[in-house]
Amino acid sequence: MTGGAGEATSTAVAPQPLEWKFAQVFGERTASEEVQEVDIISAIEFDKNGDYLATGDRGGRVVLFERTDNREKGVHRRELERTGYSVSRHPEFRYKTEFQSHEPEFDYLKSLEIEEKINKIRWCQTVNGALFLLSTNDKTIKLWKVQEKKAKKVCSMNMDPSKTTGNGTLDSGNSSIPSKPCLANGGCDTRPVDSLSNDLHFPSSGVPSLHSSKVTIQETSHVARYRRIYAHAHDYHINSISNNSDGETFISADDLRINLWNLEISNQSFNIVDLKPANMEDLTEVITSAEFHPNHCNMLAYSSSKGNIRLVDMRESALCDNHSKLFEVKEASGSKSFFTEIIASISDVKFARDGRHMLSRDYMTLKLWDINMDSGPVATFQVHEYLKSKLYDLYENDSIFDKFECCLSGDGLRVATGSYSNLFRVFGCARGSTEAATLEATKNPMRRQSSTPSKPSRSLGLTRVAKREADNSGADSNGNPLDFTMKLLHMAWHPSENSLAIAASNSLYMYYAQ
Repeated sequence: MTGGAGEATSTAVAPQPLEWKFAQVFGERTASEEVQEVDIISAIEFDKNGDYLATGDRGGRVVLFERTDNREKGVHRRELERTGYSVSRHPEFRYKTEFQSHEPEFDYLKSLEIEEKINKIRWCQTVNGALFLLSTNDKTIKLWKVQEKKAKKVCSMNMDPSKTTGNGTLDSGNSSIPSKPCLANGGCDTRPVDSLSNDLHFPSSGVPSLHSSKVTIQETSHVARYRRIYAHAHDYHINSISNNSDGETFISADDLRINLWNLEISNQSFNIVDLKPANMEDLTEVITSAEFHPNHCNMLAYSSSKGNIRLVDMRESALCDNHSKLFEVKEASGSKSFFTEIIASISDVKFARDGRHMLSRDYMTLKLWDINMDSGPVATFQVHEYLKSKLYDLYENDSIFDKFECCLSGDGLRVATGSYSNLFRVFGCARGSTEAATLEATKNPMRRQSSTPSKPSRSLGLTRVAKREADNSGADSNGNPLDFTMKLLHMAWHPSENSLAIAASNSLYMYYAQ
């Protein structure tokens, strides 16, 4: 499928194309505002129900957002749905809390600086109203617990004003509260108060000046505490973490190894995939992404820099170096070039919610795979075909090594990914669908909608070396200027609704479609 047109994958009837609308933006910058490097968003993830959204940035911070329209308008929405009226209100999120997840470190044994940048965030199961999530930088994974803490304060003693002094304390001279009588030798009567009741003469109507205190909740704050730290298990940079469907284990992957962890055990992990050769000169590929199957706790998939996806079954052996299935694209002989292997490297792989399909993103395309058919992808979507003539320029400014993420809708009917100039693309993957929208991450997302032809209308000259090194912009198929410094690398699709969260530099954009 090229540009969203061609053979489709799903047996479902193709739905009508969606019309995407702007919903919200957090941290939008002005045209003259300079963005700090630490504020750039580097990870984004919805929780399982879509009620919470987490982002991580290059400064090591994690920011949580909470959905509000379902809670405040939940009853009203249910009434409208019951009577057959469509709910036109879009999903709304609000800032909940933030915390510093990672700090910069220095490995003195290897003389290596470890950045605080958050590479991935994954939500865990909610327990007793507390939120749990995993976050990782290049070397260390942390399990965080976020819960509400209510500060209580005694607001009123509720005493009789006539029985209190000026400072609000009880006036002992006027109080009817009895005290123990003193004896002649200076001591006090130590008999129980009950035995002294006849001598103390309690009023028959009780003590009117003493009442129960009132305790009120002054404010509610959110406290984040790390529960466990999973460290010292990776020699190379961690590129992926993924929770298992059993709710007890998760995996972490670096360039050459995948480790299996138990959430309750932080000082031990099991190496289940190891691609490191005896001689590093024999190394031909590295792991780029890994993810557990959404339903089968024994299955996981990982992608490589060669453009392959391997499906492994942990029941077959303790070390899963031998895959169950291999998904790869057969390149035509004679079509390889210097850039072929670079652009074939898969930067992200995601399972569909039903577990039947996988979505992968390489530099130029999105590919949809059926896990029951390893002969090739069932659909290929061209993301920015017009950049094929600019690969040399992209290599010179290192843009060709950008790692774009991808996502699928909860119903599996659409896929999405990002591009340059703050553009993102949404494709329909149902059978017969021709949906292919190009939108810009602004408050007017349809302003840059266009379709991509197979040939670019303009290319940068390879002989103009001086300008190529100084200029990061080109033009897309419609002549619109491209800015390779503005790239949408991270995005997430709401698990049950047509709602997208997109990270553009330090800004978080929310879009919806109905």
